[in-house]
Amino acid sequence: MATGESDCLFCRIVAGEIPAEIVHRGEAVVGFRDVAPQAPVHVLFVPTAHHANAAALAAAAPEAAAELVTAAAAVADAEGLDGHYRLVFNTGTGVGQSVFHAHLHLLGGRSMTWPPG
Repeated sequence: MATGESDCLFCRIVAGEIPAEIVHRGEAVVGFRDVAPQAPVHVLFVPTAHHANAAALAAAAPEAAAELVTAAAAVADAEGLDGHYRLVFNTGTGVGQSVFHAHLHLLGGRSMTWPPG
């Protein structure tokens, strides 16, 4: 069960109150497919505890931040991305964060340019 805010979309997904296609579930991290994918593989990884953004997560629970990346790498391997994928944290509305629960995007399965956006 997530510890967080009752109106937080991602806390409610972690708690099983809102359906999602879960691809990873660990003690501190849940991964699920994005409902509006930006690549053939687009999975979001969230800590089970509520933290507003990546910086807040890293300050409060660095082990959970590391587990997000470890879980994303495992799912990328399981999805056959062969070491070719992008990991993205958005922090703040000015760069696209729309749900204020820290989350890591795993994107892969297509070519991507640099810089993004």
